[in-house]
Amino acid sequence: MTNPEISVILPTYNERENVPILLPKIAEALKNVSFEIILVDDNSPDKTWEVAETLQGKFPTLTVLRRMEGRGLSSAVLSGMAIAKGNVFVVMDADLQHDERILPALVQPILKNDFDVSVGTRYTNGGSTSDWSFLRRSFSVFATKLAKFLLPIPISDPMSGFFAISRSYFQKTADRINPRGFKILLEFLNGTGQTPKISEVPFTFRSREFGKTKLDGSVIRNYLIALLDLRFGKKISPTFLLYSLVGSLGVLVNLFGLVIGEAFRFPEIQTPFRFLNPVYSSVLFGIEISILSNFILNNYLTFYEKRYVGIRIVQGLILFHLVSLLGLLIQISVFQLLYHRIFLLELNSSGLPVKFLSDSLAILAAMITNYFLNLNVTWKGSRD
Repeated sequence: MTNPEISVILPTYNERENVPILLPKIAEALKNVSFEIILVDDNSPDKTWEVAETLQGKFPTLTVLRRMEGRGLSSAVLSGMAIAKGNVFVVMDADLQHDERILPALVQPILKNDFDVSVGTRYTNGGSTSDWSFLRRSFSVFATKLAKFLLPIPISDPMSGFFAISRSYFQKTADRINPRGFKILLEFLNGTGQTPKISEVPFTFRSREFGKTKLDGSVIRNYLIALLDLRFGKKISPTFLLYSLVGSLGVLVNLFGLVIGEAFRFPEIQTPFRFLNPVYSSVLFGIEISILSNFILNNYLTFYEKRYVGIRIVQGLILFHLVSLLGLLIQISVFQLLYHRIFLLELNSSGLPVKFLSDSLAILAAMITNYFLNLNVTWKGSRD
């Protein structure tokens, strides 16, 4: 039997209402070429895989792959491509939001051997996001600009989940793709270290009619992790970079709290320890709200998959406070050691900003210590 020209990969999760509508639409769009459809389902609770299997008699080129273990868009796409027989692999969502009518235009540039990748784009002439809310449109624009800033990607819609690649390009990049990556297109475009030949085809992103959107609180976090991993992953942990970003924002929150405290004339506090007096409550206020903001951002962003929920948030907050206190003690200790025991003895005569340098290194030591403690203590256990 001759292999098909096109392999359409459909990763699915809870799409039982959409699959019976989408399959005939794909068949109609690709009626002039040979094709197969590979539906990869992550054992959907609504039994999408079962619905698809009942349609195999009507669509003999349909293969249904039900994954009992593992879950995720990227790994589902890779599982489908691993068994695909076509010369061109198409990836599209099964929720009817990707316009199947552009499939011929999407695959043609690759079939002609002119391009390696062909991307369905919402952000060029002829494309649009339909009736998206202002918030969702703003997030998409921000995510697109961020991807272009961090990665050398010469396309208008790096967030697109609707694209085609040649079999030969897949074979070049397959062993470098992160199966846990959030945006599989970004993985492929950065897979060889060289920019592939890319074609773009505009389309209008439709509104969802059935099922629930997969867009939730984890999307922003996973997208940031994916970008940081692609940009810096070989050199430094993307989770650590995200943790550092949260910490940097915490510094601004700390200073904001100090300004508020001073504006409202928070009182000075006298303690039994003469060397501490006076303690400025505005400083304490700034420290406390920065700890709270850092905990919230780390819980719902950096460590989202291990986040505390419900009453357990109190437990996490207590642990985070203890780790933060330890970090403060480490910062003070390292500063004292460097400033009074090392730099003043060795470098003071050179005119270097010794105090600033000592404090910077002390902050770095505290941040790294806090990161490993929070990673292995505060957010050690998964919420699942």
